[in-house]
Amino acid sequence: MNETAETTQVSAPTEDSSTGPEPSGLGWLGRTIASLPETAALLFVLVGLILYFSLASEYFFDFDNFVNIAQNSAVIGIIAMPATVLLIGGQVDLSVGSVAGLMGMTMAVATTATDAETTPYGLGVSIGVALLITIALGFLIGAFNGFAVTKIGLNSIIVTLGGLAMFRGLTKVLGDGQTIRINGFGDLGVSRPFLDIPTPVWIFIGVSIACHLLLKYTVYGRSVYAVGANPHAARLAGIRTGRVLFIAFVLTTVATALAGLIRVSQVGSAATNGGAGFELTVVTAIILGGASLSGGRGSIAGTFLALLVLNVLENGLIQTDVPTFWIEFSEGALLIIAVSFDRLRVRLGNAE
Repeated sequence: MNETAETTQVSAPTEDSSTGPEPSGLGWLGRTIASLPETAALLFVLVGLILYFSLASEYFFDFDNFVNIAQNSAVIGIIAMPATVLLIGGQVDLSVGSVAGLMGMTMAVATTATDAETTPYGLGVSIGVALLITIALGFLIGAFNGFAVTKIGLNSIIVTLGGLAMFRGLTKVLGDGQTIRINGFGDLGVSRPFLDIPTPVWIFIGVSIACHLLLKYTVYGRSVYAVGANPHAARLAGIRTGRVLFIAFVLTTVATALAGLIRVSQVGSAATNGGAGFELTVVTAIILGGASLSGGRGSIAGTFLALLVLNVLENGLIQTDVPTFWIEFSEGALLIIAVSFDRLRVRLGNAE
């Protein structure tokens, strides 16, 4: 993002605070909201949802159901963790759903025979070679996004919205508008190597721990917070802001490639609409977890808890026979509520 855009983004909370309440009028409620830890509030909500659905459904409080919730959280969570790093840096990637779909289709097409009737783009390569091709493509997409934002100076929302359409179209081109099956690739998505917990859950936990350590204990992590809070000041302090953001974009798309591979492994085929809606869930989880759209604030723990809240809510609503469209409605409503709460906290925090 260019310097003008970065400066505007950082200064936005100050402009908002001018319309907020005066310091003397905050009261105890305002001060409480401004200082409320996101993780504490999310933990309270999560426990409340678990207790409610345990009473509402006899099948909810069960080990297999909790494993199912964790598995449903894993694919989105693998994307959301590095995407949290990116948003803390003041940028956003709205193309993750299309990228995940493209990665799954790339994997399926690469292993399809060259003379197959389902697609004219089959390469007929082995599973291992197809994996390398898919991960490399994910890296290139992340490099493209990072270059467009940090070097050309384009807005990340515009770049990734364009990517959302481009990569969805490319997915349809590769699959020739059809669903492409893939054989011999089920272990990544469905195997249970330890404690009867699926591999994607362990990968999700590993990615979460790695991103947490990256943000909390490394120079790069501190640089991400600095760039997100005030990119101009970070640049004056000697931080190479472009490189910091470039790495965050690449991490996000490589993780998205991994998530896309896990999804296609779970279902055994790649569809042209694979990954549709992922971007909404990812952004909802990150904002609900306490990250700010202005950058400079957020945590892996917050996003982790927010993902569990979203998936416990969805699982519980399904078990209590709530229609599917109300579940979709609740996810959109949570995003609006989370963003509104974020802006309220910024105003009250600045007013205080």
